[in-house]
Amino acid sequence: MADRIYPPVIALAKTAFRVLDLRIDLRGAEHVPTSGGAVLACNHISYLDFILCGFAAQPSKRMVRFMAKKEIFEHRIAGPLMRGMHHIPVDREAGLASYKAALAALKDGEIIGVFPEATISQSFTVKEIKGGSARMAAAAGVPLIPMALWGPQRLWTKGRPRRIGQRHIPVTLLVGEPMYPGRRDKSEVVTAELHARMQALLDRAQADYPDKPKGPEDSWWQPAHLGGTAPTPEQVEDSADED
Repeated sequence: MADRIYPPVIALAKTAFRVLDLRIDLRGAEHVPTSGGAVLACNHISYLDFILCGFAAQPSKRMVRFMAKKEIFEHRIAGPLMRGMHHIPVDREAGLASYKAALAALKDGEIIGVFPEATISQSFTVKEIKGGSARMAAAAGVPLIPMALWGPQRLWTKGRPRRIGQRHIPVTLLVGEPMYPGRRDKSEVVTAELHARMQALLDRAQADYPDKPKGPEDSWWQPAHLGGTAPTPEQVEDSADED
């Protein structure tokens, strides 16, 4: 698969990281295989997660093909870039085609990046996750790798002003040990285990994070169970029901 667009985009992202002096703490990158297919399943807390999740595969010299909603591919600027990087559009009304495309890519030895929560978690916990990543890994016979990131929500997340220009923000990326689901394993059991591993990684990333909110007005990026003012999962759900 020819990659003329992806490498320059990666180089540009790395330059931006250096300019902003993002303090990226990447641990567990050795769990990303240097060859062969894999499903990389990450939590979702910001609009920058695609870039940062893919960064975790750089030590293995791999490029991650992300599954993303088709509306991004329809954007006049983002669309050509997404297609040029061979990411996979997802039509939530007709997901079978994207599932088959991802399965074919896995069998061709690609790493497929998935955000199994489907949308950004405004509570900054791991929401209920979809079972597609577990089914894909089992069907393709490839490892399912849990991952968690923490920190980029401070730069750009749902319902908050963009703060892309902030410098010196710590960003934690934790890659967990691979899971190896088989065709006979129940998808819901594998999905529950994946959720538990992603949440455990996120808990560790939050506990080890070097920055703390500077006061009540700055505590919006902390989850409620850690004393922050982010809405609880129940509050987010109630708000969605009212919309």
